[in-house]
Amino acid sequence: MIKFIKLKSTAVPLPNENIDTDQIIPARFLKVTNKIGFGNNLFRDWRFDKNNNPINSFVLNTKKYSGNILVAGNNFGCGSSREHAAWALTDYGFKVIVSSYFADIFKGNALNNGLLPVLVSAEFLATILSNIQINPDSILIVDLESQTISIENTDLYETFEIDAYKKICMTNGYDDIDFLINNKEKIEAFELSRAFSF
Repeated sequence: MIKFIKLKSTAVPLPNENIDTDQIIPARFLKVTNKIGFGNNLFRDWRFDKNNNPINSFVLNTKKYSGNILVAGNNFGCGSSREHAAWALTDYGFKVIVSSYFADIFKGNALNNGLLPVLVSAEFLATILSNIQINPDSILIVDLESQTISIENTDLYETFEIDAYKKICMTNGYDDIDFLINNKEKIEAFELSRAFSF
């Protein structure tokens, strides 16, 4: 995975609530196990009509909004446990998802795939969405080390929580295997200290 320390980016507002994993990536696209290309079908049934023509009113089909941050409504990633939802979001180019609530399984899948779910209060979420909609060029700053999200050139910010282990993994670009390999010497030393002598 790529190291994540700080991200400054414009953002895409998607204020819909209860966005489930089938809306993020419909089940008919889950027949492959390669992560590459899933972004093409992100929000497929919202982005394209039945004739595969772009739906111009959908936020990802407009030039007004862009960036590596998706700001979504409450209860993002509910529904099934499919990891493909995180694959689709990262393959599309999103590195951060902001919401006032995440489904637990989606949150875990996101962190395992280098996608940072930033949980904010409902009030701060409304502030961010309003700010982006008024000024699409607004920059959000997500600082994983200080665990803060802020709106550039304002005093508006909020802190967010993250599991300490996942924070270590993300800031170092580790998956679970990378973490173990990187700590191989410490693990071996611990094992030796606990070894029985006969």
